Amino acid sequence: MSSTLRRIVRIGVLAAGFAAASAMAQTAICYNCPTEWADWGTQLRAIKAKTGITVPADNKNSGQSLAQLVAEKASPVADVTYLGVTFAIQAQKDGVVASYQPANWKDIPDGLKDPAGNWFSIHSGTLGFMVNVDALKGKPVPKSWADLLKPEYKGLIGYLDPASAFVGYVGAVAVNAARGGTLDNFGPAIDYFKALQKNEPIVPKQTSYARVLSGEIAILLDYDFNAYRAKYKDKANVAFVIPTEGTVVVPYVMSMVANAPHAAEAKKVLDFVLSDEGQAVWAKAYLRPVRAGAMPKDVEAQFLPAAEYARAKTIDYAHMAASQRAFSDRYLKDVR
Repeated sequence: MSSTLRRIVRIGVLAAGFAAASAMAQTAICYNCPTEWADWGTQLRAIKAKTGITVPADNKNSGQSLAQLVAEKASPVADVTYLGVTFAIQAQKDGVVASYQPANWKDIPDGLKDPAGNWFSIHSGTLGFMVNVDALKGKPVPKSWADLLKPEYKGLIGYLDPASAFVGYVGAVAVNAARGGTLDNFGPAIDYFKALQKNEPIVPKQTSYARVLSGEIAILLDYDFNAYRAKYKDKANVAFVIPTEGTVVVPYVMSMVANAPHAAEAKKVLDFVLSDEGQAVWAKAYLRPVRAGAMPKDVEAQFLPAAEYARAKTIDYAHMAASQRAFSDRYLKDVR
């Protein structure tokens, strides 16, 4: 091989290496960013368009994400993660997330962020019933937790696994509080889920939005934002119900992973989801953005009236996190 040819080959190899490195540098790995949940699909496309960073979709739930972060602690794969708040608090205790205060940090209310930035809220949702009215085949839309125990809803109800998925645990906290329990006494929730088994519920581990739209699950314990998305964007005959006995509202949060392989890109992603543009994506997906004033009035008008939302309460999220493992163990032992 001539010296000129060797030089050309060498330049080609270097160029390929630089291109590969550049491509890697423009990628950030997110755990628990599924396209069908909370319209992450639109958010991921917006991140790419605005920052040039590719964030692949990921279908883990909060529990699966935390377990993998812990397993990979010595050699992290993920750069950022999206979690239910209780899992984020546990992730901080496990030392798998890092401190980062993103752009617009000051706009996040106290109580909805870790003071050091180990996690921070990006939006919130209210737990209720997402109901495919057509799939009920003439049965009345349930209005209460008690209604779901009626035999007429046998085979029609679904809820995400409360021992693994955060929304499943939120459902347990909500029904427990509605039936007189506390975060130190989950007896009412355990009794409720045991009684609900007579109606043969479907209990998946991951988001089941498509299964509601298809009618496979007629009534799903889920958030308002998924129900409104189904009704207004997918034009499905879906109703959202805030149970008459009450429910809870909870934040979803993001964190930078400790020793993230692509830390610079991770920070840009976290900055974007709290930017005006990023918060607008959440709002248009019917989530309540964490930054006040980011919810357009026309979107808010599509929500149930404020009088209905008065039954949705905030709770002590740190206490909720501290109680989660004991509840999960008891649910696995007594219900599943």
